[in-house]
Amino acid sequence: MDLSSERQPLIPTYLYTSSFTSKVLNLQKMAENSSSILSPPPSASAPKSGFVIPAPSEPGKIEMYSPQFYAACTVGGILSCGLTHMTVTPLDLVKCNMQIDPAKYKSISSGFGVLFKEQGVRGFFRGWVPTLLGYSAQGACKFGFYEFFKKYYSDLAGAEYAAKYKTLIYLAGSASAEVIADLALCPFEAVKVRVQTQPGFARGLGDGLPKFVRSEGALGLYKGLVPLWGRQIPCKFWLEIMLFFYCCCYLLVVSSL
Repeated sequence: MDLSSERQPLIPTYLYTSSFTSKVLNLQKMAENSSSILSPPPSASAPKSGFVIPAPSEPGKIEMYSPQFYAACTVGGILSCGLTHMTVTPLDLVKCNMQIDPAKYKSISSGFGVLFKEQGVRGFFRGWVPTLLGYSAQGACKFGFYEFFKKYYSDLAGAEYAAKYKTLIYLAGSASAEVIADLALCPFEAVKVRVQTQPGFARGLGDGLPKFVRSEGALGLYKGLVPLWGRQIPCKFWLEIMLFFYCCCYLLVVSSL
């Protein structure tokens, strides 16, 4: 048998046509047929009526798009974003100082050496509180509002167009969630950078935030909002696109087995 004629490319040349949906439906039909073949035949004593006994409810299962579902997404965002960014505070501290004073902080290794010589080990975690709180707020909004906007835009588009343009809808939901998430992050990020790059400005968020507001006003906390959007929103776009292509490759490989 010549298998080369049936071989398909891993990356589909069609993204938003109904053919890709038909492939998914074919996979579902194949799974249903295989399960029906492996299942034992019904016994002769089984009732022939259409009455079906409902399956018992699974304890602890969260219904999709319920308040508990959004709450779980929010908690997941807090834990994933807040804790991870707080863990890499030393690296972020060196990065910010390299951007502010490249003559003094020439590289990552020399930057760690300068910080250790001037401030000791405790200096590596200067600004960890605004980092933890800021990125926890960002993660809560990013994960929670992403699921909300996915459903909202899908409902607006309708079932047919939501399935046809699912990737575009997910990209729009991701961008919308990121806009809100960066609004929550920006004030903490402003205080964090000031604490990390200006020794003596403040010890942390508690005294740094009031001092920042007194010197530059409340709107000064959002001076870096547009650059933050310019960094985060395209990043979310590319993450969604790469995830989409990964799923396409996976489904095509599975369908060829």
